[in-house]
Amino acid sequence: EVQLVESGGGLAQTGGSLRLSCVTSGFAFENYAIGWFRQVPGKEREGLSCIASRNRNTFYRDSVKGRFTMSSDNTKNTVYLQMNSLKPDDSAVYYCAADEYALCGTVVYGTGIYGMKYWGKGTLVNVSS
Repeated sequence: EVQLVESGGGLAQTGGSLRLSCVTSGFAFENYAIGWFRQVPGKEREGLSCIASRNRNTFYRDSVKGRFTMSSDNTKNTVYLQMNSLKPDDSAVYYCAADEYALCGTVVYGTGIYGMKYWGKGTLVNVSS
């Protein structure tokens, strides 16, 4: 059974930091592209970052580039999202998702988000002003 479980969300102050984790199981971790996404009620889900299958190159949305860092630990089948310099606009439910054939460029900026096969249930981030 495939599982992706996010954790690490919570309340942060403007300018603060949080580290999200996505623990995965049930699929060949290194062979899948994995992305981080967020969604605010009433808005579409957006891609934030993505780590490519195999070569593990990372891609970021411009709005989080330089503030968010995605990493992976192949020994733990886990990806992380270190979020620094948080802003109230970063408040959202954060999800991780995985797909064997996803192209990270399209995941972060295009329609690739809709093809992600496996999704976690999300973790809530609330940034106070």
